[in-house]
Amino acid sequence: MAKVIIENLVKTYPEKTGPGVTAVKGINLTIEDREFMVLVGPSGCGKSTTLRMIAGLEEISGGTISIDGKVVNDVLPKDRDIAMVFQNYALYPHMTVYENMAFGLKLRKFPKAEIDQRVREASAMLGLDDYLERKPKALSGGQRQRVAVGRAIVRKPKVFLFDEPLSNLDAKMRVSTRTEISKLHARLGATMIYVTHDQVEAMTMGDRICVMKDGSIMQVAAPLELYNHPANMFVAGFIGSPPMNFFKGTLQRAGDTLVFVENNPRGAGLKLPLTEALARRGASHVDKPVVFGIRPENVHDTVTVAAADPQRTAEVRVEVSEPMGAETYLYLDTGATSFIARVRPTDRFEANQKVKVTFDLEHAHLFNPATESAL
Repeated sequence: MAKVIIENLVKTYPEKTGPGVTAVKGINLTIEDREFMVLVGPSGCGKSTTLRMIAGLEEISGGTISIDGKVVNDVLPKDRDIAMVFQNYALYPHMTVYENMAFGLKLRKFPKAEIDQRVREASAMLGLDDYLERKPKALSGGQRQRVAVGRAIVRKPKVFLFDEPLSNLDAKMRVSTRTEISKLHARLGATMIYVTHDQVEAMTMGDRICVMKDGSIMQVAAPLELYNHPANMFVAGFIGSPPMNFFKGTLQRAGDTLVFVENNPRGAGLKLPLTEALARRGASHVDKPVVFGIRPENVHDTVTVAAADPQRTAEVRVEVSEPMGAETYLYLDTGATSFIARVRPTDRFEANQKVKVTFDLEHAHLFNPATESAL
């Protein structure tokens, strides 16, 4: 397998008038040997363009890409020793599953015995033994995607590239195929680069995640590191479902304590005394604007908390209650900010009901509103 190194990578699409559109803006990223790296971000963030430049399907405007120590900027896709799995399967409709998986090896003049061995190994790995003589039209979406993955596996490439391979599948099939790809990575010990816009896929599959926005990298870290220590508001809001809640306000001194005071033109807003750790991070922003961030699971209905701290408790209004089965999402309003709490599924709430919630500030965050970076 191989390490992939991306240095100062740029992709600009020229226009007849104007400077053109820069889709990837000088990014730097190292994917370690045998690592499962996920590129995640909203549509238009540059993740698929980056993957296609690694594959050689897009021309590089600037910077370098190295695979296994070799710069591949001018190397043809077929000579990069990579295999790509596309969103739309890209199977040959007139060929059987076996023929689809064997086709790339036949083009490379592999011996028939080795082709058969590789196809049958990949087929057994992916549970396709009963479908080898079928054509793609006789397969479900999940089975077709497994064939596309199998076609990549038989190549035994240095790097596997996945371009949103699960986006055409239904929700249940996405979960099972996601698990299959993760098991496959563990079995093959291969270097894999996986592009998705789904942060749940990213969190559950990646050894590390590269979060992108507008052609730039926002943060690269292990899934729980991103979740617990986001570098900025974009990462904090993008990773996690439901997303992190944000409250605009200022930090004010009250004796020896630092207090977050929400901006609320309609009257009294949140007033939350910070923990020592949070106060240290916000010490340089006293009497300055800040954004207070907290995840829905760290906002609790006071009924469920044995000894809720009254100083970190607020009365808010219920906007909507969404029972999800295992939990309930409460959409709440402070008068200035709408936010979400995850509460017990057994509790029942009505619209416009007043409820008391308590904030677990051990898991809260502060951000600079000008730069959006974490304090």
